[in-house]
Amino acid sequence: MSAESTRSPRPSRISWSKVPEVTIFFWIIKILATTVGETAADYLNETMGWGLTNTTVVTVILLILSLIAQFAVRRYIPVVYWWAVVVISVTGTLITDNLTDNWGVPLAVTTAVFVVALIATFSVWYLVERTLSIHSIRTPRREAFYWLAILVTFALGTAAGDLIAEKMAVGYGASLLIFAAVIALITLAHYVFHLNAIVAFWAAYIVTRPLGASLGDLLTQPTDEGGLGLGTTAVNVTFFVVIIALVGYLTVSKVDRIEQKRGEADPEYVVRT
Repeated sequence: MSAESTRSPRPSRISWSKVPEVTIFFWIIKILATTVGETAADYLNETMGWGLTNTTVVTVILLILSLIAQFAVRRYIPVVYWWAVVVISVTGTLITDNLTDNWGVPLAVTTAVFVVALIATFSVWYLVERTLSIHSIRTPRREAFYWLAILVTFALGTAAGDLIAEKMAVGYGASLLIFAAVIALITLAHYVFHLNAIVAFWAAYIVTRPLGASLGDLLTQPTDEGGLGLGTTAVNVTFFVVIIALVGYLTVSKVDRIEQKRGEADPEYVVRT
């Protein structure tokens, strides 16, 4: 028997996923987080009187610290991950608000620019990594592409939501129904017409942002402007409580944890716990 045949197999290396499995909890928290992104930005900017510039500075600092924590952990940790999503949601809203309110860039232009930026992000990501699957987010470079894509989707969603609801005068309620219908069509295309899972995921992910923005505006804006007038404080507190409860459940149950194991040939084995 040769030395080759008696050699012990090379031990595989564990590479934990840095993102959650896509479950119903994922989409619920995502929509809640996108709504908070809209309402929290308005709360800090207007209700607290911080102003757009100060709110942006504080939020960007929080985002940097949140992403440092997210990159530092070895695996997906619900509280770290979802806190980063909430903060990046607020940041994405503020990027669009700064462009439109401080710099006077029309919403149609910002929407178009963010569409191009998102296409460029996905294109470079795929050219470098050859995959856009969230099940592959287990290296720092892939995670960097992932968070960049998420930031652009939030900025794009804010711009698109405001463009349709306000500039096109569709209204918050009607906009909410439109975006919900689009997500339903994406779901139908995936499950009935076998639309690629990765394409379906990112399409739905993008549309949930303007959906959440429209929901936030519908709940918080004054009744004479087409909203329900509930105010940003009540909506923020309610949504944060629900997010905290769901994240707590996920932390204990681990139902959305993806386990990944990488061997010599680098196969992506996924075992759910």
